[in-house]
Amino acid sequence: MTINPDKVVLFRLGPIPINETIFFTWIAMAVIALLVLVLGRGLSVGTPVSRSQGLLEALFGFLESQIVGVTGGSARAFLPFLGSLFVFILSANVLEIVPLYHPPTASLSTTAALAACVFFAVPAFGIAHRGLSYFKDYLEPSPIMLPFTIVSELSRTLSLAMRLFGNIMSESLIAAVLLSIVPLFVPLVFQAFGLLIGTIQAYIFFTLATVYVSAAAVGTRPKPGKEA
Repeated sequence: MTINPDKVVLFRLGPIPINETIFFTWIAMAVIALLVLVLGRGLSVGTPVSRSQGLLEALFGFLESQIVGVTGGSARAFLPFLGSLFVFILSANVLEIVPLYHPPTASLSTTAALAACVFFAVPAFGIAHRGLSYFKDYLEPSPIMLPFTIVSELSRTLSLAMRLFGNIMSESLIAAVLLSIVPLFVPLVFQAFGLLIGTIQAYIFFTLATVYVSAAAVGTRPKPGKEA
């Protein structure tokens, strides 16, 4: 049993080793692209709408309502980035029901990359919405807070990565152990529970990213040590 999927090299593309993390990330991306093509076929503005369009509208409406609930304003500017994070993490997690699939979110390299996206998105959205005045937040209420604010930014990024990695990796490991030592039905029940965990973790990551990005955009940066 291999805990770290980064260490399992499946094949090579020339000099580039393709490990489980990269391969299953590609699988998740391919599934998302396929679903977009299938569910997005035949979209209309009238009624009645197809079931696939209803499903897409329900997902869109849910994500939009969550963002509006945090920002207190329009979700249009935030939805493409934050929605993409949620859809990718959710897909990567729930595909665990497929035999031999290993969720890439069980790798720290994947969750660190996702957290890094949020880290760079925060100042990007801040500058886009408020201009260079965004950087004043780093100096409030006093310039002496600058190093503490920077440490806060880095620590919450690390927290995002470690929270998602720890939960998905431990759930996958426990499911693998159960599958090897007990009859079939117990691991199946635990795997169903794992799908719930994967969905919740995708929602938590999405919600925290929404809080961080919207705080930068509207000028309500959490004080150091007060982030979720």
